[in-house]
Amino acid sequence: MDLVLFGIQGSGKGTQAKRLCAEFGYEMFEAGGELRKIAASGSALGQTVKSFIDVGKLVPFEIIMQVTKEAILARPKTQKILFDGIPRDEEQMRSFDQIMAEVGRDFRCIEITLTEEEGVQRILGRAKVEGRKDDADEAVIRRRMQTFFEKTKAVIAHYKTAGKLIEVDGRGTVEEVYKAVRRGLGDRV
Repeated sequence: MDLVLFGIQGSGKGTQAKRLCAEFGYEMFEAGGELRKIAASGSALGQTVKSFIDVGKLVPFEIIMQVTKEAILARPKTQKILFDGIPRDEEQMRSFDQIMAEVGRDFRCIEITLTEEEGVQRILGRAKVEGRKDDADEAVIRRRMQTFFEKTKAVIAHYKTAGKLIEVDGRGTVEEVYKAVRRGLGDRV
């Protein structure tokens, strides 16, 4: 069964995703990474993606979903996939659900929950420790989080209603959160 991981910036979902991949053999599908990978491939689709990336424009929805479908189809049906960064909004969710149904892949969603304030403080703390200037501006961090609250929360609510969502409290240590993720998944990994 595939997994879709949700959480605001600072929730630790990237760290948890890496652990799940390492322990259970998931292959990571990170939307931005897949777009960069296909842009470098030289294929017709890759050249289209590259034309947007090179000028700093957002890649259109249809192309993102085409890249998603091709990436899924390129993996063997037995390869479990962990999706991070997709679906981000209701339009992507409808298309993602359709693609997953077409290719016969079942999935569960995990949301690592954290308040906006806790996420901001974690990111600011990480910026100080790691010297990451892009994470040192609180206003920029809050703007990025707004997209999550305005668009992605509706996707999460849909999956919760559909019985596909596992909620995990993201306030503990990395190890505590991972144990909670494992408990939430049970034998579904």
